[in-house]
Amino acid sequence: MKRKYFAVPGLALATVALLAGCAASGPEPGSEPAGDDQLSIGFFGFAAANSFAQGVYEGVEAAAQEMGATSEFVDSNFDGQLQAQQVTDAVTSGQYDVIVIQANDNLVVQKPLEDAIAAGITVVIEFTAVGPDFETVEPQVEGAISIVDPAVVNGEKLGEMGLMACEEAGADPCQVGYMEGFRALPLDNARTQAVVDTLEAGGAEVVAQVEGGYTADSGQAAFQDIITANPDVDVVIGSSQAIGGARLAAGADSPVMFVGNGSSRQAVEAVRSGEWFATYTLDLYLNGYTAAELGIKKHQGEDVEVAINEADLTPSKGIGTAANLEGFEATYDD
Repeated sequence: MKRKYFAVPGLALATVALLAGCAASGPEPGSEPAGDDQLSIGFFGFAAANSFAQGVYEGVEAAAQEMGATSEFVDSNFDGQLQAQQVTDAVTSGQYDVIVIQANDNLVVQKPLEDAIAAGITVVIEFTAVGPDFETVEPQVEGAISIVDPAVVNGEKLGEMGLMACEEAGADPCQVGYMEGFRALPLDNARTQAVVDTLEAGGAEVVAQVEGGYTADSGQAAFQDIITANPDVDVVIGSSQAIGGARLAAGADSPVMFVGNGSSRQAVEAVRSGEWFATYTLDLYLNGYTAAELGIKKHQGEDVEVAINEADLTPSKGIGTAANLEGFEATYDD
């Protein structure tokens, strides 16, 4: 398995495996595996059928193998309540020494994770912050490691790329349409506000805010709403899946410049080919590898970094223009 080497930065930021087995109790923090025992990692990902989660799990699995640990994908299939119960079950059984979690609900898993730490399980929160603050990268669960992509910081960078696209378009004032994810999600609302604030501070005119969702079909429908009401829109921003649909709806001759949120193979290729202006970029493999490596090291008693902005693990700091994507390897599909 290929290993990626990296430098961890300083403090700073929308399923098939089941829990099984039991043990008398969880290990004490900092304990070493005895004899032939291996440390076990439970990766509580968004969903086993989700390519984004699988891209992160590849890194988790690689770090576990290289460091003599085992790993397992615990599938909640985007169900926050189920995921919370799975964590509670893992605490009861003592099945895992380390939990790496992509929270489906940023609040409902908070207490189960606190219970896990109290039971001696090392907790690493990956991608989505757990707790009410969508801006900080600092752990909001005491004792946890936080390696996350804060929604507010993500939104600010989307806004920055939107302003770069405006400059490229040469429009004054530049008209921008934003396709937010789901308005029912607090995380999406925080991201949306950050996008809008950044665009307006840079002099752009936000002419449309519509729910674009996370599929090509929803993005296509949202773009049609935007372009019907705002035929002179210059830039459209949204999830990489939604932007894929929007680009198809726009047609090959459209002058609209597109900015995606996500670094799938399709999104990266769209930027490189000139179909899109830019896309927000994270290294999923490296995020997963880092999460597992830090979790193992902390469980073994080492002092580790506990607050990491995932965009800082990429040379471009998340700004995925064509120039910045040179040499970047995407690890998942939309």
